[in-house]
Amino acid sequence: MNIAIIGTGYVGLVTGTCLAETGNTVTCVDINAEKVRKMQDGVVPIYEPHLDTLFHRNIKAGRLSFTTDIKESVHKARVIFLALPTPPGEDGSADLSYILSVAHELGHLIQDYKVIVDKSTVPVGTAEKVHAAIAQNAKAEFSVVSNPEFLREGFAVDDFLKPDRVVVGCSSEKAKKIIEELYRPYVRSGNPILFMDEKSAELTKYAANAFLATKITFMNEIANLCEKLGADVDMVRTGIGSDERIGKRFLFPGIGYGGSCFPKDVQALSQSASQVNYDFKLLDSVMAVNEKQKTILIPKIKQHFNGDLKGKHFALWGLSFKPDTDDIREAPALYMIEELLSAGASVTAYDPEAMENVKKQLGSMIRYAEDQYQALKGADALLIATEWSLFRTPDFEKVSGLLKTKLIFDGRNLYPLDQIRELGFRYYSIGRESIR
Repeated sequence: MNIAIIGTGYVGLVTGTCLAETGNTVTCVDINAEKVRKMQDGVVPIYEPHLDTLFHRNIKAGRLSFTTDIKESVHKARVIFLALPTPPGEDGSADLSYILSVAHELGHLIQDYKVIVDKSTVPVGTAEKVHAAIAQNAKAEFSVVSNPEFLREGFAVDDFLKPDRVVVGCSSEKAKKIIEELYRPYVRSGNPILFMDEKSAELTKYAANAFLATKITFMNEIANLCEKLGADVDMVRTGIGSDERIGKRFLFPGIGYGGSCFPKDVQALSQSASQVNYDFKLLDSVMAVNEKQKTILIPKIKQHFNGDLKGKHFALWGLSFKPDTDDIREAPALYMIEELLSAGASVTAYDPEAMENVKKQLGSMIRYAEDQYQALKGADALLIATEWSLFRTPDFEKVSGLLKTKLIFDGRNLYPLDQIRELGFRYYSIGRESIR
């Protein structure tokens, strides 16, 4: 099948590459000529495990190509995916200007039947708006389908190739058959393609992310309560996670959620609710708690140093909002850095993938290490913000030898308390006993 992907951000590039992997001919379109040129030269613009292998294989096979020419791509395509940004506006609602601008353009370009697929995360009612924008100028038949993505950064390739489910909002039988054919290779093990109306599909994506964000936030609240009551959040987490009604996933406490999806989607869903005069109190609480959780370690740091961080130097492990990605959007590490710098401290950071992105944002405001141990040299304490695997079993003898004092503030609860106590570290984590 000939497919056009309009927008080569995270979702568009993963979608296009994975669709090419099952034999489709995919053209990815972007207005950024420099980015397109680099992709044509084989440069993958984002870090995502396994994406580079599929990317290069499908370019070599002639199934995956990149262009700035939307007209030619649309003319050849049977299915057109819109994978465009929907950033939050000032009021928190999703900005649809990129999608609707392309939709208007598509109306002038389509000459025969096309299936237009909303792949971006969009508010309820967007499919209707896209349809209306295209219809203003379209002289050919078309259908608009809502097909929200459920890609986890760090696992996006596996999530696309082996999805738990595919959600499709569709009111056209003709479009339904085409989309079913397109996704059939990915659900051979029996996982469902769930067809529903467009509005329900649009809301499904927001509801899923909002629920997961709520689950994370609830566990962070329990962790904070554990510290007040003298309980251990790891034991509580294990106790409730063994209940199959609750499940074990998304119960790990920490310094809040970040990234491109949860913060934006929770905010957008709350705004959508307010537009129909529904007071979604739970989501407002989730956002407020998460905002505070991002810097929950800062009061502990200040208390340990008697309120004075001037001249203190901190090593920071982890900059991305989660491991196995270079995404720093809404990353808790950035919020902590801001607090530390404003208090007069300095920071040397290390992250396996995200440092270049942080350099573009913070420049020389902090220092960057070549490896995790170089970051420790002469630091008053180690801060852990991202649970990369290489941080889980460090050489503690080397760590203690490089730090000024054996002091760790762990925002991801990476280490067992018994081990840390035996090693002689002072240690502060989330929802557990502090070792002073």
